[in-house]
Amino acid sequence: MTVTLKLATSLDGRIATAAGESRWITGPQSREQVHRLRAAHSAVVVGVETALADDPELTVRLPGYRGRQPARVVLDSRQRLNPDCKLVRTAGEIPTYVIATGAPDPTLVSHGVRVLSAPAVSDERPDLRSVVQMLGDEGLSNLFVEGGGQVAGSFLRCGLVDALEWFRAPILLGGEGRPGVGALAVAALAEAPHFRRVEVSVLGEDLWERYTRG
Repeated sequence: MTVTLKLATSLDGRIATAAGESRWITGPQSREQVHRLRAAHSAVVVGVETALADDPELTVRLPGYRGRQPARVVLDSRQRLNPDCKLVRTAGEIPTYVIATGAPDPTLVSHGVRVLSAPAVSDERPDLRSVVQMLGDEGLSNLFVEGGGQVAGSFLRCGLVDALEWFRAPILLGGEGRPGVGALAVAALAEAPHFRRVEVSVLGEDLWERYTRG
């Protein structure tokens, strides 16, 4: 099982302005590469806040692409996903999972969503170590985590991230912007998650930085 975290941020690590505007921080070449990375993974993972705010499809959209679509996974402990959203409406065509902490919502199930019930941690969020194991049991062996900031921080805090795919745009959003990585509760530098940079590429005006866990 491998977990890759994707970040698309400003130079100062922000994924949106203070008002929540985020489309598009990075350029078209970066977004195209993200679709290639999606195609290389068995599932794309997002938090429910991202799903509610953006109503994404989380599909591979490349010219001429006819390959397999990755499964979509939403971390949604209270099953707040709207039955009218794109993810639920297309669940019959593309495998779609909701990770909850209670019994499956019959409405989501009736639309073809597979609801997996995970143990809850203290803040009622699903325990991510259990989630990764459960998804592995479903045959989803390499996960592509796309957001948002709290989800990124949670995977990093749990030590579950094996690789980073970081797309960095040449803009600054400042401290009011929304961070790409949520709280890590790092008290000392020695406790910080460490990664090793393995590649840097230029994509249009952006930088694409690749890291593995160090």
